[in-house]
Amino acid sequence: MLRSAVFAWLRLSRIFQKVGRASDVFLRSWGLSTAQFDILAQVGAARGITQQELADRLLVTKGNVSQLLDRMEKQGLLTRSQERRSNILSLTAKGQELYERVVPAQEELIARQFHGLTPDEVNELLLLLRKLDHSLD
Repeated sequence: MLRSAVFAWLRLSRIFQKVGRASDVFLRSWGLSTAQFDILAQVGAARGITQQELADRLLVTKGNVSQLLDRMEKQGLLTRSQERRSNILSLTAKGQELYERVVPAQEELIARQFHGLTPDEVNELLLLLRKLDHSLD
């Protein structure tokens, strides 16, 4: 069991790196880093999300997100508006157009990375990874 677990971990890590590299290259072709894509996807999916909610979803501090938001705001992709004591994030028209183009394309890229598995195998993998994830909490 010990050796199998180590081999499984190594394989999982290798696969994560391969998929991550393909994703990074793809996102760079759109002028986005992975972190910027995460923000674009979160803000596009949850209209009116606060900066704190975004930080919580991305598991980073509000300060870390702030620098990325500054850059994306300068690129004209999103806006921040003050509402009480919170910054509400919204995509601009340019950001919304990018969201509508890049999110489905990124989802398709990731789906293609799983081409070696049947849909049933992907579902089984998802269940096993979820089970492992919950056992680590």
